[in-house]
Amino acid sequence: MTATLKLCVVGAGRAGMIHARNFAGRVPQAELVAIVEPDERARADALAQLPGAAGYAAFAEALADGAVDAVVVAAPTAHHRRIVVAAAEAGKHVLCEKPMAMDVGECRQMLSAVEEAGVKLQIGFMRRFDRNFVAAREAVDRGDIGEVVCVKSVTHGPSIPRPWQYDVAKSNGTLAEVNSHDIDTLRWLTGSEYEEVYAVAGNYRCPEARAEFPDYYDNLLLVARMAGGAQGLIDGAAAVRYGYDARAEVLGTRGILFVGDLHADSLRVCTPERGTGQAAVPSWRNLFAEAYLAEDADFAACIRDDRAPRVGGLDGLMAVQAVEAGNRSIRRRRPVRIEEVDG
Repeated sequence: MTATLKLCVVGAGRAGMIHARNFAGRVPQAELVAIVEPDERARADALAQLPGAAGYAAFAEALADGAVDAVVVAAPTAHHRRIVVAAAEAGKHVLCEKPMAMDVGECRQMLSAVEEAGVKLQIGFMRRFDRNFVAAREAVDRGDIGEVVCVKSVTHGPSIPRPWQYDVAKSNGTLAEVNSHDIDTLRWLTGSEYEEVYAVAGNYRCPEARAEFPDYYDNLLLVARMAGGAQGLIDGAAAVRYGYDARAEVLGTRGILFVGDLHADSLRVCTPERGTGQAAVPSWRNLFAEAYLAEDADFAACIRDDRAPRVGGLDGLMAVQAVEAGNRSIRRRRPVRIEEVDG
């Protein structure tokens, strides 16, 4: 590998462009050299913002570019396995956005490919790089609140889902697309694996999807029993419109901690006409901008230093397994033990 890590980003959507801009000038000893985007207009828009990067319509074309050392995969989830396996076989390190893949079997294929190739695989759980969530984990590790009893994690996304996301068979639903971070948060903050989950869900805000996609849900609650004895609760929603809402509460045997906030700042304005108001965070792109930068910088550093990523492929697999169990619980209307989900 050259002294400067040369990266290719696959997918010029919202997450892909965050990574692309970071590697284009904000991550030390890293350089964005290529963008892969099959949509011609989106590719042109991306290249206009990223001077110096080459543009490709297909990933195979980028792999033929000998300058690429590592790949960031920000394509739709259904394409992750194919891209990651191809990148590994070409000797490229990989940062793969969440969800890692469509099912546990695909995750295991990806893990086998990177292990055989001897390359790094990092999963894009950027909350593990957010300074507030990191401080929460450190407080738990110090025993500030005693033993962890319960972790409640909330993510409410404001955006109307894209049409392909309505098909749960293609997207794995809101549990995967919006709440993968919460699934990882429970596992990370309890320090334990999932044992059993029970989830309920419904479509309350997206009536346009009901006729063609009766299984689609924009609201869910998932209760988890963790193997170490702790309890978990995930409150997930899409299309809430009011703002991006991401927070967690950790209850211990002798205390509680709260991390994350809906509010964009600490200013509150109170008037007779408006009451008390406070600006909300409009998007995850605002709330976690610095976490994405820290995640990208750490990916580059783990390659340079030849160390394991802080969030690896096994972390991605365990989250996908919990998504599968949760979706099975929604369909079957009963608790699902994790061992029922295999690859």
